[in-house]
Amino acid sequence: MTKIAKNKIYIIDVTNRDGVQMSRLGLAKLEKTLLNFYLDEMGVFQSEFGFPITHHETNYLNANLELVECGALKRIRLAGWLRAMKVDVEEGFRLVPKLKHVNLSISTSKQMLKGKFKGKYSWAEILNLMCEAVDAAKAHGAESIGVNAEDASRTSLKCLVEFAEAAKEHGADRIRYCDTLGYDDPFTIYERIKALAEAVSLPIELHCHNDLGMAVACSVTGAKAAIDAGVDAYINTTVNGMGERAGNADLVSTILAIKKASGFENKYSLDKHIDLSQAWKICKYAALSFKISIPFNQPAVGANAFAHESGIHADGALKDSRNYELYDYTEVGRGHIEQIETGRLITAGSYSGIKGFKNVAGRYELKFKDDEEARKILELVRYANVHTQKPVTEDEMKFIVKYPEQARKFLTFQP
Repeated sequence: MTKIAKNKIYIIDVTNRDGVQMSRLGLAKLEKTLLNFYLDEMGVFQSEFGFPITHHETNYLNANLELVECGALKRIRLAGWLRAMKVDVEEGFRLVPKLKHVNLSISTSKQMLKGKFKGKYSWAEILNLMCEAVDAAKAHGAESIGVNAEDASRTSLKCLVEFAEAAKEHGADRIRYCDTLGYDDPFTIYERIKALAEAVSLPIELHCHNDLGMAVACSVTGAKAAIDAGVDAYINTTVNGMGERAGNADLVSTILAIKKASGFENKYSLDKHIDLSQAWKICKYAALSFKISIPFNQPAVGANAFAHESGIHADGALKDSRNYELYDYTEVGRGHIEQIETGRLITAGSYSGIKGFKNVAGRYELKFKDDEEARKILELVRYANVHTQKPVTEDEMKFIVKYPEQARKFLTFQP
């Protein structure tokens, strides 16, 4: 019988923080909120849901924390991203007072100290800034604190250990190893993470970019190293691999690698709450919201992920799908028939009237106690269409109907 490793791998999705930083693309606050719901349904441990000191995020962040309080978001943690500077932490908790989980980030490599900070901070000052930020977050009641070493893959191991030890001493819960430029390969990251985890005995969070096409490989081997060293591992992902430049580790590909790859299957324990059957829904929604199609060859959710044409492959797949498919399409939420309306279509948008809106609401089996309530929801749906610049989806409309006060906060905010 295969022995299961004691420590676990958890998923922290950063689509709503790092994914939305993808140049020329982005998400509306309603879309970010729906992604938090889908991530929650998928069993993801934590969503890095935004920037507490960015003013256009304030209403969205506070409204989503209200959704946690009322039980609408059932299990997922919502974490804010802040620079590891006391002034930012203070401002973040002032604007978002119910914040419970934070990630505090500061650059650690010589390249960044010289090229980004232009010599403004010494290494000792970097450590001091980080420790002050952790202390401030704890003073404000933060329940979990991740400390991010930006450009960790180009930081000396000696400095990383010193950084992590200082963070641990001040009460940080884990260290985020940021392969900010996708510089690591699976071999180097395994060696570095294992040495770091053994030195500080603190859970390690992997944040890998895809500049060299190895984000998923580096993420899972980094997690393997952390567990081999005796600590929990946390992997940062984004839906469809969205993110700055070439993107981040793809959520679904990462989960599949842990569950199905020969070196991981039944050997390393993934968070039991993960539900891969939600993959199709969340990936389709992210593609719609980012307005960028899923590549044909995307693992699990691409149009060709389960397509066979050549004679040998088609024959083999028809005889036994396991001949040419490592996992079944139903495992990732595929296999249903999707209907497309080709006749008359009434949509809900920024110029909808009450009759057209009620027609759409009726298709979604939504009911209102009277026309006054319907008109109030219609007004929010109009704002939502302006907000997203696309027809309001069924789940978006259902969210607005069920949580109108939270929707109003981030759909109608003033600058």
